[in-house]
Amino acid sequence: MDFKPKLAAFDLDGTLAESKQRVSAEMGELLSELLEVMPVAVMSGASFSQFETQLLPALSASEQQFKRLYLFPDNAAICFVYTQEKWQARYDHSFSMPERARVMQALSEAMAETGFTEPPQQVWGERVEDRGAQITFSALGQHAPLEEKKGWDPTREKRRPLYDALVRRLPDFSVALNAHTSIDITKKGINKAYGIRKLIDMTNVSVSEMLYVGDALQEGGNDAVVVQTGIKTHPVFGPDETAELIKTLLHGARHPVTA
Repeated sequence: MDFKPKLAAFDLDGTLAESKQRVSAEMGELLSELLEVMPVAVMSGASFSQFETQLLPALSASEQQFKRLYLFPDNAAICFVYTQEKWQARYDHSFSMPERARVMQALSEAMAETGFTEPPQQVWGERVEDRGAQITFSALGQHAPLEEKKGWDPTREKRRPLYDALVRRLPDFSVALNAHTSIDITKKGINKAYGIRKLIDMTNVSVSEMLYVGDALQEGGNDAVVVQTGIKTHPVFGPDETAELIKTLLHGARHPVTA
């Protein structure tokens, strides 16, 4: 890659790790090394508790490096930064009670309209999860095995009718398709594009100097909204490709081209 960013932002599931799987030791080391040379952001539909079990244990970063790490769970509805030796919310756009009730009603109606009320033969865990700042529908349940999720709706066509029904019912909310089985609902305008804009404010790094890496950058994917910010993007098809990209970024940062 010729582009040498001053900040790198990553999706989590399907990019830094397989869906809801722990980040590998190798990826953790690569991210820790990247934090030595630039700020890093991770943006995901996952809850912060999932960040705590899936991402953070893999990092060997120092306290100073953690201060360069920006975590955006719930599709950037919340941002966590490391300060005073712990992770604290920099902002939090959780639903109000009326908003939560409206989303749950719309989801119930849309599921009934599109045939999603009747669950598949086998389901792993709850299909609807309230994460505070985000409500997530997972067709096979929150804890479905990765192989089951990968094979269920790889083209997103099974979920498209439900997605469309939710968009019609919730025009003043943000609705996004995740990689395998989920649909995420957040407040209007609160999505990964919002997270990128907040990241600019927090770091003073311009959008032209940032890179976003994700596996769902195609139209309708929950990474696609970042394109509207003007950020340079790099699509990947799994953690292996991401690891190779980070190695390239590290090489470029440590061996800058000189005139």
